[in-house]
Amino acid sequence: MATVTLKGNAIHTLGNLPEKGGKAPDFQLTKNDLSSTSLSDYSGKKVVLNIFPSVDTGTCAKSAREFNKAAADLDNTAILCVSKDLPFAQARFCGAEGIDKVEMLSDFKDGSFGKSYQVEFTDGPLQSLLSRAIVVLDTNGKIIHTEQVPETVDEPNYAAALEALGNA
Repeated sequence: MATVTLKGNAIHTLGNLPEKGGKAPDFQLTKNDLSSTSLSDYSGKKVVLNIFPSVDTGTCAKSAREFNKAAADLDNTAILCVSKDLPFAQARFCGAEGIDKVEMLSDFKDGSFGKSYQVEFTDGPLQSLLSRAIVVLDTNGKIIHTEQVPETVDEPNYAAALEALGNA
């Protein structure tokens, strides 16, 4: 169990992020058109998993916007924003915000992503949602960078994630 905070109050996730240097766990997530996608669909690409509780919060929305801007300058890279938001809400957000370079994916069907990546909250007001984290993969699906954001309302370290991509 990992401990993070929400506005200074301790809350917990299932465990720790997968280890750097290891193979990323596969996943089945839902796209905005309700089709399914898995990690193997991004084979041969660098991948950023921008994981967060809900696109309907300020920090989560900002992270999607920031990575959307960065994605314009990245080759052979998929930036996947993962939450338990319904695909309809994700599509509404992207349309309203002009988000078109990152992919919104939902773990709403069975929560298996949150469990395999150990980012599901186990208690507190965000229980069962996903904690704010970044996982960066190289073109072989190897984990090259992780960040479990210690304070849920804080933004992730965009520069560190982008630097890891540049070094992959």
